Amino acid sequence: MTIYHSVGTLKGVGGIYLHYQNWTSQTKVKGILILIHGLGGHSGLYGNIVDYLLPQGYSIYALDLRGHGKSPGQRGYINSWDEYRNDVRAFVKMVQTQNPKLPIFVFGHSMGGMIVLEYILRHPEDKSALQGVITVAPSVGNVKVPFVRVFLGKILSNIWPRFSLNTGLDITAGSRDPQVIASYTQDPLRHTRGTARFSTEFFKTLAWINSHVHQWQTPLLILHGSADRIVLSEGSESFYQRVNYPDKQRIEYPGAYHDLHCDLNCLEVLADASNWMNQHLLVKTNKY
Repeated sequence: MTIYHSVGTLKGVGGIYLHYQNWTSQTKVKGILILIHGLGGHSGLYGNIVDYLLPQGYSIYALDLRGHGKSPGQRGYINSWDEYRNDVRAFVKMVQTQNPKLPIFVFGHSMGGMIVLEYILRHPEDKSALQGVITVAPSVGNVKVPFVRVFLGKILSNIWPRFSLNTGLDITAGSRDPQVIASYTQDPLRHTRGTARFSTEFFKTLAWINSHVHQWQTPLLILHGSADRIVLSEGSESFYQRVNYPDKQRIEYPGAYHDLHCDLNCLEVLADASNWMNQHLLVKTNKY
C-alpha cells in the first residue's frame, strides 16, 4: 500500500502558523479522522493509528497545538484556553473545506480530549460537521499533577504567567511497553513543561466542562485504561454518566495505561475505535 504523507501550516489565533500532518493512501477514502494530542505531545505520536486506519479507507489529519511539536510558541503556555479551542476549530473547518463530501471524526487524547469536548460544548452549531467524537483518557476528572505545582500556578498566573515548571507527570505511566517509554525519552519534540497561566486556564476550563456536560449532543466514544495514573478513569466515567445524549459509549480496559493507542492492548483499542466509526458511517448511509 502506497502512503501519501504531507505537511502544512494552519493560521491560528493571533496569526500564529501551526504545523499539521496528513496521511492518506490509494485506498478509496470513506472518512477523515482528526487527531488532537495531549499536553507535551505532538502530531507524530500516533503512528499506530495511522497504520491501522489507512488500509481501512480513512485519511488522517493531526495538528501540533501551539507551544507543541513543530508549532511555535513557548512550551506549555497559552494566554487563554480560547486559543486551543479556536485553533482546533479552525483546523476542523480547514479539513472540512479540503474534504467537503467526507464524514469527519475528531479524536482527542488526554488534554486533547478535553479541548475537543470543550470546543463542541462551546460551539454546538459545529456538531453538524462531525460524524462523531472519540476521546481517549480525556482530562475531565482528577489529574495527577503535584499539588505544589498547581498552587504555584494559581499564585503566579497573573503576575508571572509565563513562569514554567516541569509538570511532574510520570512518563512511565504512559504505556506498559518499555520500548514506547524509551522512545518518549529520546523524542526531541515531546516536552514536560507547564506554565502558570496554563495551569489556571486548565482548571478553569475543566470546571466549565463539568458544569455543562448535560448539554452534550454529539455521538461520543470514550476510551480509558483502568490503571491510568495520569488521568484517573473515574473522571471519564462520571462525565459519561452525566451525558444525556443517547448515542454514547464508554469502554474501560482493565490494567491499561494512559496512552492507549500505544499500550500493550493497542490493537484492541484501535479495533474498538474503528468499529465505532464504521458503525457511525453506516448510520449516516442509512439516513439517506
